[in-house]
Amino acid sequence: MHKDVEAIYLILPVIVVIIAFAMVVMFVVFNNRKNTLIKKKYEDEIAFQKKIHRIELDALRSQLNPHFIHNSLNAIQYYIQRNEVEISENYLTKFSKLMRMFFEYSKKASITIRDEVTLLKTYLEIEKLRFEDKIEYTIEVDDELNQDSREVPTMLIQPIVENAINHGLFHKKGEGKVEVHFKYINVDTYKILVRDDGIGLNKALELRPKGIKRLNSSKVIAERLLLLKKSEQVDIEQEVIDLSDISPQTGTQVSLTITQKDIL
Repeated sequence: MHKDVEAIYLILPVIVVIIAFAMVVMFVVFNNRKNTLIKKKYEDEIAFQKKIHRIELDALRSQLNPHFIHNSLNAIQYYIQRNEVEISENYLTKFSKLMRMFFEYSKKASITIRDEVTLLKTYLEIEKLRFEDKIEYTIEVDDELNQDSREVPTMLIQPIVENAINHGLFHKKGEGKVEVHFKYINVDTYKILVRDDGIGLNKALELRPKGIKRLNSSKVIAERLLLLKKSEQVDIEQEVIDLSDISPQTGTQVSLTITQKDIL
């Protein structure tokens, strides 16, 4: 019995050392795992932010596409050559204002509905001058929506409107119209409708250059929507329909249902 007690006392320190060593190993493994997860999360966050900045830059480039700038400057030159000084000055003023807004808003995650409406009006006025008043537009905002507090993700609506003009109205014979409507749904949700009476989505896709799966502006919009969803700050549901599929009229309608989960 006495020998058994002595044996226990001899083994006990060894057991304590083994347990302590095991605890140290477990702590080191746990700490390394924790650091690895933190590092992975940090790297993922950095990668996500880089992707956001890249998409924002792509969106800005899409808005400032060379064709739009070239066409606008040509239109200004056209009015100058016709000695229509007032129109050319008006065009140049609006073009300069739009460029400033593009650069200013591209630095922000979101802008107010009022600022978005101002940007859209300026852009559409320029396109209206370029098409010599063959384009009409309306922008409506429901009274329930506070234009100074409700916000819209930047660089999202204008490319959609540009698509409506370049791929819908451009190929239409005669005059065309673009409608933008900000519709109140509830305190957290609103919907933006962009509708044109152009040739429609189906025919626009048929006219797309061979080998091009998706137009650049559409790609930018899709990536922007995906990143906004991943940000977990806003939920956006998009629907694009050819109006001829649901009614006798032609044209395309894009709807964005936006639910704000947090301040953008």
